[in-house]
Amino acid sequence: MTRQLVIGNWKMHGSIGKVRSVLPELARSKLGPNVAVCLPYPYVMLAKSLLKDSQVQVGAQDVSEYHVGAYTGAVSASMLADIGCELVIVGHSERRRYFSESSENAARKLRACLDAGLFPVYCVGEDAEERASGRHKEIIAAELAVLRGLPIGLYAVAYEPSWAVGTGVIATSEQIAEMHAFIKETLEPRTRVLYGGSVKGSNAEEVLAVDGVDGVLVGGAALSASEFLEICMAAR
Repeated sequence: MTRQLVIGNWKMHGSIGKVRSVLPELARSKLGPNVAVCLPYPYVMLAKSLLKDSQVQVGAQDVSEYHVGAYTGAVSASMLADIGCELVIVGHSERRRYFSESSENAARKLRACLDAGLFPVYCVGEDAEERASGRHKEIIAAELAVLRGLPIGLYAVAYEPSWAVGTGVIATSEQIAEMHAFIKETLEPRTRVLYGGSVKGSNAEEVLAVDGVDGVLVGGAALSASEFLEICMAAR
């Protein structure tokens, strides 16, 4: 059976000192290729260097939808592949909320990743109002529509309800199981679906035990080597 994925998203946190403090501990722990860390662009090559003798993968948190050209400030998928990135987070709720990114933008980024041989982790999720009004499945179905036609196995989906991202609130086991089942039914049963939203060392085992959970996308807890390792050890 394929091991559950554990992907750390550092978001806009970190420093050279922080990277040099956390990543060597991960390298020494003999983690498998089911573990990855997604860092801010400036630290990706340092991360690759520190993890070179381990199986831990290194990823980015976003990518340009464009392949090449006069797009000041943008970073292409081929550039990320060139410096050793293996995966990319696409369509995170914070990109949608703060940078007005749409599912259509994310679809172009997904295809750019696949063209460059990168593994995209596509994020979907509803906000608190959409959940309260019972529209959460409708919202998720619309966000999943851009994946039609993409080959199963070359990407993963991360279900991240925005009301649980960075809030300390976590969806119940029933809510997680329901939405993961819905995503697999909408796409294909073999689709790898991760859960993200205030995952910590203290709740990782419970989340990872939920039916249909193929891994977790970890935010703040990924900045602590000890806590992130605790989450990694909980993966089946």
